[in-house]
Amino acid sequence: MSKQADVIIVGGGVIGSSIAYNLLNDDFDGDVVLFEKDKTYEYASTPRSAGGIRQLFTTGVNVEMGKYAVEKYSTFKEDMAIDDELAEIDFQQNGYFFLVNKEENMKQLEEQAALQRQFNVGSEVIERDKLSDIIPEINTHDLAGGIYSGKDGYLDPYSVMQGYMKKAKQLGATYIYEEVKEITKDGKNVSGVITEKDVYKAPIVINCAGPWASTLSETLNLPIPVIPLKRQIIQFNIAEPLEKRLPLTVDPSGVYFRHEGNSIICGYAEEVKPQIEFSWRRDFFMEFLWPILANRVSNFEKAKIQSGWAGIYSHNTEDQNAIIGEHPDLSGYHLAVGFSGHGMQQAPAVGRGFSEYIRNGKYETIDFSLLGFDRFQKEELVVEEAIV
Repeated sequence: MSKQADVIIVGGGVIGSSIAYNLLNDDFDGDVVLFEKDKTYEYASTPRSAGGIRQLFTTGVNVEMGKYAVEKYSTFKEDMAIDDELAEIDFQQNGYFFLVNKEENMKQLEEQAALQRQFNVGSEVIERDKLSDIIPEINTHDLAGGIYSGKDGYLDPYSVMQGYMKKAKQLGATYIYEEVKEITKDGKNVSGVITEKDVYKAPIVINCAGPWASTLSETLNLPIPVIPLKRQIIQFNIAEPLEKRLPLTVDPSGVYFRHEGNSIICGYAEEVKPQIEFSWRRDFFMEFLWPILANRVSNFEKAKIQSGWAGIYSHNTEDQNAIIGEHPDLSGYHLAVGFSGHGMQQAPAVGRGFSEYIRNGKYETIDFSLLGFDRFQKEELVVEEAIV
């Protein structure tokens, strides 16, 4: 005997849990069932994220999602409270800071800031002689300037995921900790999923499986351009504390760094072969990250590795943007995949968008139609230039 649901969500991380929460919080009266194969979330992408939240994007839809995230994460602990217990997520609004080393890049930053201001994002283009106002210890000799957004920052990804999960469960969502082996269809309609133990039927299935999303979609013979890419994060201590708390800062090299408590975490989107693999290397820090960090901030010259970890990006190979919405070739089959490292910051808006589309048949808060799968068929890619 098959089991029934109204909406099945495959993947119980921050994206899937945000969708479930938003649906039920918006009074969707059907049964929402989430499947998550990793009950402890040990290898899930969400808790291994760097936790950056920003509005500094170069495409309008991404700016809108970032703005929505800043607003929602600012009130998250109250919104997700259960029985007066606040859902603390340690949202540190210390800013987001992109640095550039060429004068011609400053014109691009001015254009980006103009776009962001259209959405009431208070980003600022910072000239070289003012960079030390943000980071007093910064070495500016090879820099032209930067762009800064003071309301952006970073948070604890695991706590965000737990906040969404607990609230979704309180509202009636069912979490089943089994691996989905196959998504099923009946003609031109999705029909449900098959797990290791059971068959579940539903008219709506949402693929939120992150790095595993592509393999799952192939069970429908519907390939998607998403591959798993490992990203290492190294945490280190410094001998002399910095004068101010750091914004999440992106060096022209692509290396990023921010505070994590009294320590610093850093990372870089290194070129790796697609695979799901979680090792991290000290020599990655010593040979590559450290020289760049020590050049940028003198306090980083005396650094001691505290720990490290690796997480997996679900990387969209076509334009590095999320794939959101119903698949054009299979009714009821929805995608929320390929976030390319932006899932944590886009989860609030994506959850809201899916709730609107499933309940009302249209997007209302943010128009996600540009990010639909059909953009690949139409060759209308949405290229984001500010990728970390």
